[in-house]
Amino acid sequence: MAVKIRLQRHGKKDAAFFHVVAADGRAPRDGAFIEKLGTYNPNTNPATIDLNFEATLKWLQNGAEPTDTCKAILSYKGILMKKHLLDGVKKGALTEAQVEERFAKWLDSKASKINSKKDGLTTDAKTAVAAKFKAETAAKDAKSAKIAAKVAVVEAAPATEAETPATDAPAENTEA
Repeated sequence: MAVKIRLQRHGKKDAAFFHVVAADGRAPRDGAFIEKLGTYNPNTNPATIDLNFEATLKWLQNGAEPTDTCKAILSYKGILMKKHLLDGVKKGALTEAQVEERFAKWLDSKASKINSKKDGLTTDAKTAVAAKFKAETAAKDAKSAKIAAKVAVVEAAPATEAETPATDAPAENTEA
């Protein structure tokens, strides 16, 4: 029986949500599975991944084959890195302490990359809001200037019309 670590699709039509499962390779995509290992939500930015680290590592060490997408997810979370380091211990190239040290260092660098991406997303969002506000303010000022110009023209026109009949009216009175 070939065990695969793969995704099971859940969620609505345009809002996919996946369960990461260990399943028999012959089972259908959303069918029977051996163990649920976690969840994957690609709808958030960055994607939300919640995995049972130890169970997933155990399945990988026992020979489960991840699909391409699951391999990317496991790599992102560091499970494949940990498996690689533990394989080095089996071969005698590393000690358990070295594995833990290297893995902790890798986790720190990964966490800093993720935090910088989140910070970049928030600053980009704030910049976009500020630019939109500035554009709206400029459009509002342009409209108000246009309206003020029209009002000035309308106010100036009746004043000249009022002056013209006033000069004509006394002339008519003198003729009469």
